[in-house]
Amino acid sequence: MDFIEELKWRGMYFDAMPGTDELLKSEMVTGYIGFDPTAESLHIGNLATIMLLVHLQRAGHKPMALVGGATGMIGDPSGKAAERSFLNEETLRANQEGIRKQLEKFLDFEAGKNAAEMVNNYDWFKDFSFLGFLRDVGKHLTVNYMMAKDSVKKRITASEEDGPASGLSYTEFTYQLLQGYDFFHLYKNKGVKLQMGASDQWGNITTGTELIRRMDGGKAFALTGNLVTKSDGTKFGKSEGGNIWLDPEMTSPYKFYQFWLNLSDEEAEKLIKVYTLLSKEEIEQITAEHKEAPHLRILQKALAKDVTTRVHSSLDYQAAVDASEVLFGKGDINTLKSLNEATLLSVFEGVPQIAISRADYEATPTVSDLLATASNGIIFKSKGEAKRMIADNGVSINREKVQNAEAALNYELLQNKYLVVQKGKKNYFLISVN
Repeated sequence: MDFIEELKWRGMYFDAMPGTDELLKSEMVTGYIGFDPTAESLHIGNLATIMLLVHLQRAGHKPMALVGGATGMIGDPSGKAAERSFLNEETLRANQEGIRKQLEKFLDFEAGKNAAEMVNNYDWFKDFSFLGFLRDVGKHLTVNYMMAKDSVKKRITASEEDGPASGLSYTEFTYQLLQGYDFFHLYKNKGVKLQMGASDQWGNITTGTELIRRMDGGKAFALTGNLVTKSDGTKFGKSEGGNIWLDPEMTSPYKFYQFWLNLSDEEAEKLIKVYTLLSKEEIEQITAEHKEAPHLRILQKALAKDVTTRVHSSLDYQAAVDASEVLFGKGDINTLKSLNEATLLSVFEGVPQIAISRADYEATPTVSDLLATASNGIIFKSKGEAKRMIADNGVSINREKVQNAEAALNYELLQNKYLVVQKGKKNYFLISVN
């Protein structure tokens, strides 16, 4: 597989230093990407960058992931309006472990010669003295060179009116020098000749190639992928609720699946190339089928299935599909019972939720009392209104039609706690018995 050609047809290629293609075609190259451990999980914006390493390994090269245990204590100013808050070493170590587990789902760490490898720059920075770094590294780059980087210029030229965005601390200013030294260290000790990243990392990456040239006389290379953006040009990877994380505790598989399912046709057609390993022929076929019947959302479903399965599991994917069907009137009591509490709450996020104490629930005599009195009139304002709609076959509890308004409560609580009430076709309520 031609690595750069693969990136180009997938729309993932942005730029590379001259000679990079020739290098990749002449030998097995070790290429690395740095990941910032300032959160306990990576998100789908990071996943686009991980896919660069995936394709590098598929092309027969050796991928390396650098977790910035040292640089993570400072924070990269690229694309940031203000300086980040610092994290302690214990938090960073915990975050690094979480990131490694996620990377293992995508990269093969047991592949022999081109097995993936993970390194932590804290290991070589922890014993580096400040004076030693200034003497051995800092002297090789001029302030003029460092000031010319876009990530530095944007922050320095910000006015005082921009508040916390104005100016750039010395700590952040040195970030590119630290990242550049990472490349030098890996070049000297691991034979790494290529650093990759998103297009906004070009300045930091080329600082590394320049440092290698000045400190060692060697030649190293840089390659960047397109920064994945939404159709409105904003950075991809977030929803209204914040980042879409790879950790199921931070973004449930159901929400993760729904994110991809709700993409526009334009976004899905672009991102199925970036986030899946489907071949060009498979993607062209899926795209053609989608255009014949856009309402079936064939593109979005194919993308959501592939990414949800690889990030989570086939079981999580199927559970997300089943959970999605619940709101469209499909599935039965067994479908509801199969949902864990987190997924159940994700599915019914945004619907009215009614909390009832267990004592009050057990003291409620009939279904109509539950739907009117015990629910404080939120579902039905009166028992009479509840009875009329039940008589018209318009009320379900846990997917079962309510036949008798005066029946005693004998419903099985989902997760020993919840009842799902459906009023008409589209109105849902979640009763929580505490």
